[in-house]
Amino acid sequence: MRYICLVYQNEETVAAIPEAEKATIIRELLDYRELLRERGHYIVSSPLQPASTAATIRVRGSKMAIRDGPFAETKEQLAGFYVIEASDLNEAIRIASRMPPARLGCIEIRALKEIGHPCDSYDQATSNETRVGGKKVP
Repeated sequence: MRYICLVYQNEETVAAIPEAEKATIIRELLDYRELLRERGHYIVSSPLQPASTAATIRVRGSKMAIRDGPFAETKEQLAGFYVIEASDLNEAIRIASRMPPARLGCIEIRALKEIGHPCDSYDQATSNETRVGGKKVP
């Protein structure tokens, strides 16, 4: 099962960390990402730009409202994410507990909801065929 691990941190606290310590954390983060990859848990991850660069939109009917920044004012902001593969929530918790960003804030773990896609049956039916523009290629 796939899980998303949402990393929350206080941007001011992280900004105050000395550069040498930040470099150490980044090395640990990259090493842990490689370990996850080797063990088959890693799917994707990325840090995010600061919350001050964000925009939040709402669409109601035909009207769109845009707001600068994240939706809610909080002490910790969404700072990044991992998508991992784990057998269950307990394994996902064990994996996330060793992520270096957990020491600087918190990590919210949620199972991804699998939904069907209209192309799924087509993809499965043609997985052993090569197609271009919907036509089978010999």
